[in-house]
Amino acid sequence: MDIQREHKDIREGVSLETGQQGMSPMKMAGYCRHYAMCKIDFLETGVCAPGLRHGFVSYYPQGRMDLYAALQRGKVSLTRGAVHIAETCNLCGKCDYQCHFVTEMRPLRVMEALRQYVEANRNHIEEGAAVDAVYEGLAAIVGAEWCSRDPAICVAYSSDPGPATPQTLPSYVALPGNRQEVAAIMKLCQQEGLGFAVRGNGSSVMGFVMSHDLVLDMSRMKKAEVDSGRGLIRLGAGVTAYEAQKKAYEHGCRVQAAEPSAMICANLMCSGIFSTYSHAFGMGAQNVVDAEFVDPHGRIFRLSEKDAPNLFAYQQREVELPGICTEVAYKMYPRLPDERGFLVPFDHFDTALAFIREAGQRRIGLAAGLLGGAYLSTFLTPTSQMAQRIKDVLHRQMGISFLVQMIGDQYNEDAVRKMGYPVISQRIFRTLMLSLPSLGENEVLIHMNEMMPGASFHDLLSDKKMEPLLETILQPDAQSIADAVPGDLSDFYYRLYQDPRMTDLVWLNDFRIISSRMGREKHVVAWIVYVPLDPPGVVKAINADFDAIAAKWNIKHDYGFITPVDFGKRAVFEYDYYLDQQDEDERMRMLQAMKETAGMIGRYAGEYDSVRWIKHTLYQGFARMENLLYT
Repeated sequence: MDIQREHKDIREGVSLETGQQGMSPMKMAGYCRHYAMCKIDFLETGVCAPGLRHGFVSYYPQGRMDLYAALQRGKVSLTRGAVHIAETCNLCGKCDYQCHFVTEMRPLRVMEALRQYVEANRNHIEEGAAVDAVYEGLAAIVGAEWCSRDPAICVAYSSDPGPATPQTLPSYVALPGNRQEVAAIMKLCQQEGLGFAVRGNGSSVMGFVMSHDLVLDMSRMKKAEVDSGRGLIRLGAGVTAYEAQKKAYEHGCRVQAAEPSAMICANLMCSGIFSTYSHAFGMGAQNVVDAEFVDPHGRIFRLSEKDAPNLFAYQQREVELPGICTEVAYKMYPRLPDERGFLVPFDHFDTALAFIREAGQRRIGLAAGLLGGAYLSTFLTPTSQMAQRIKDVLHRQMGISFLVQMIGDQYNEDAVRKMGYPVISQRIFRTLMLSLPSLGENEVLIHMNEMMPGASFHDLLSDKKMEPLLETILQPDAQSIADAVPGDLSDFYYRLYQDPRMTDLVWLNDFRIISSRMGREKHVVAWIVYVPLDPPGVVKAINADFDAIAAKWNIKHDYGFITPVDFGKRAVFEYDYYLDQQDEDERMRMLQAMKETAGMIGRYAGEYDSVRWIKHTLYQGFARMENLLYT
């Protein structure tokens, strides 16, 4: 996006808004969501240089947040590694742009506080423990530069914001660079009796990537090679969804990708990648051509081998880790010259559900997702304060409680219009997005409503003849977004939203930039369930039970999305609970709500064979969670 930043502006006159006002560096450090968005260049403002150079999470803003919190709480001592981590930060402020876009937080204050802490405590540096046989073995495999036993390094791999994962400080962290190094590490673990955990980007909402012994960070394995003849891309275990999609775009294609910071291999083998493109491309094994693994004994195998285990077979029981995925051959799909995004608004869940089921049956569009008002307003707006206002405007004043978001070609959009549904075009989506602040002004709404007496807002927004007039009235401009954020970020947001990609439904769906905002107010605990769309009563009943359980335990919650799969016979359904990760009372209530929700899903799965919970694809992680929930 070619955004040139001003280094000094970000550090002067910091004023936090909407819940962040006056937050101390210590408080802010504890609210890092671990979504790892500071590790990818999703705004094209650059990535933290020390992180790119040294690789370990502690050298990225996310890790420095964890380190500062751990030092202040006395969880780790000040080591020479901690000093180096603090001193390598040049306070460039890139993290403020990235983190504010996602969570509205301003982590530069934490980076400054970490440097101040180090300066104030230089006389209390603790020397590291003597080198041992395990460390020497790891260093011999990956090189001393890519392994560590320094607590300042290890603490960034010790926790996540989930309510059921206690801090687990590993003894060692290693960053293998290829499959041979992974195999050698597995043999060392067997020899030394070490436990291990494999970590992608650490952006899992449930986590379970900790180990008392060793954590393998796969981020160095950046292979990304396109095989155009076979229509696939070969991705190493360290390639993120954002990086994979950029590579595919260079060749006129796309891949089905998860959240931008999620590593493809880790996400695929943990929960199976799904998105609104699952409507056309399927999910899980349907996008995998082949994959390479290293088993716990150090043997390298591929899924294409005759004796390889069937890792995509669904088993409703706990399964041992079969191996570490080091590379995947992943399908690419051609992008069409007339692709566009469009929205189909609904005021009731029942009619929206019926439409998305029919769209699945008729195979209309490439991507389809039934979104709730909370999702949509959070994704579109730069601040949580505006999101609340826009959700109210959409729901109460415009009658848009649900939206089906679709990607397709001109024939797909025409088909939906011929089916009799209102369609909000890409042009009107851009208009609405760049005029969001004015949508809360009654005068504008009155003028819009007067345009077509007796018609609904659905009709108004979907009438192509009204598009020029709507633009004239709403005056879409990047400045409206810039005026809604703190003053020192205004120029940045103005330049950002002048880029047409930031209002392009196709690009936003492919790279999933704005969906990273889903945990802006609080850490999100996502419940993913596979459900039948016929009969529709099952989905509605599960949705109602999610709502009732969360309300009972006073947990912030909301419907997430539904994406049809398998020609509309079933769907991926997400419902979200939200957690203040620093509130112990809320954490305990969340655990009780999770326990009750797990039982609820289990009952539906027992009654309906087509109801399946994603927990059975997460191997040992949910077993560890259930031990906490039920004891």
